[in-house]
Amino acid sequence: MGILCLVLSLPLVTGLDFSYHHTAELEAFLREVHKNHSSITHLYSIGKSVEGRHLWVLALGRFPTQHKIGIPEFKYVANMHGDEVVGRELLLHLIDFLVTSYHHDPVITKLIDSTRIHIMPSMNPDGFEATKNPGCYTLEGRYNSNGADLNRNFPDGFISNSNTIQPETQAVMDWIKTETFVLSANLHGGALVASYPFDNGNSVTITSDGISKTLDNDVFVHLAKTYSMSHATMHSGKECGIGDYFPDGITNGFAWYKVEGGMQDYNYIWGQCFEITLELSCCKYPPAEELPSFWNDNKMALIEYVKQVHLGVKGRVLNKYGESIADVIVEATGRRHVCPYKTNRDGEYYLLLLPGVHVLNATAPGYKSVLQIVDVPDGTLDFSALTYDFVLPDVSAEPKVVSPCPTLPHYTESASTTLKPAINILISINTLYAVFR
Repeated sequence: MGILCLVLSLPLVTGLDFSYHHTAELEAFLREVHKNHSSITHLYSIGKSVEGRHLWVLALGRFPTQHKIGIPEFKYVANMHGDEVVGRELLLHLIDFLVTSYHHDPVITKLIDSTRIHIMPSMNPDGFEATKNPGCYTLEGRYNSNGADLNRNFPDGFISNSNTIQPETQAVMDWIKTETFVLSANLHGGALVASYPFDNGNSVTITSDGISKTLDNDVFVHLAKTYSMSHATMHSGKECGIGDYFPDGITNGFAWYKVEGGMQDYNYIWGQCFEITLELSCCKYPPAEELPSFWNDNKMALIEYVKQVHLGVKGRVLNKYGESIADVIVEATGRRHVCPYKTNRDGEYYLLLLPGVHVLNATAPGYKSVLQIVDVPDGTLDFSALTYDFVLPDVSAEPKVVSPCPTLPHYTESASTTLKPAINILISINTLYAVFR
């Protein structure tokens, strides 16, 4: 608790005003931060929107310009829906808070030194600029300039959706492929809850109580609760005047409403990255004078969530000569992912796991599989997951064929023909409700 108090005791940031920052102001702020803190920041664009606006990202870390072995990659993305704006401003204030606290607060210093943190304040800058009449429940500006909902635009893990991939979506997909992201959160508005995968599902994943459950459900519940319990009010399950009540301030995405083509499922299935969705304000575009309260409510939660990237175990897979092996499947027993999680070009793997005893398995063609029992501590306390390196021996026999990542959805069976009637009703209700989220 002492660590949290250090964070909370720091004053509000003073280098950035509490107002809504349009594109030119946002860019100017990011450039100024990078100029003044160039040793720990890297400003880059992952692409452009339909109207040609840059999708800016500020990376923070001891090695901000490139990935370093053993340092996990984390990302925050906001303003995916252009009219949901609180997250956009919170991420700007988070940037200011981090850079001004570095070398002044030991917790923030250690967090930045041990983590590479990528922050994208706006995934949909065109939608933000199109929102001319701010309000709580307007659809104006929600979509990109082609009229697409970016949180319904990603390849889906359960159906063969035929979405035309938008420039903003493609930029994020390419970004995910180029980095070894371990943990992420997507900031939205219109409710007050932390939502976790799956957002979609089928008869394999959907339980009798309407939850579409991943095999990492315990980790996702922990991640969602980490944010909600660190938030000033989210954990109370506060209603937003539309009948929602969320015990502990969290919900399974599908149990709340079904989403096809959502970003958090894409991250988890194809990106090897655990992502949750944070709904941070009952009002999507509240008055600017309320922003200081939102910052105070979320500041501790934003920091505590980043620290969770150090859960579990990490390491490398090497051959007998000490050389790294890429594309090795490393998984914990009982947690086989839809698309197998594989080592990167440096032979690195990262597995988010809760503290406890786990059995890891490393498998690659041409090598003997290796099982290893590991006792995983809470790595967030020391800002480092447990490190374990595998050494795979060669095999003389015919190599085992490892199933590749599917290019089409892994789950192809239609949920509507296989689920129980009660769940079918839930799907219908959720589909209607999703239009307004």
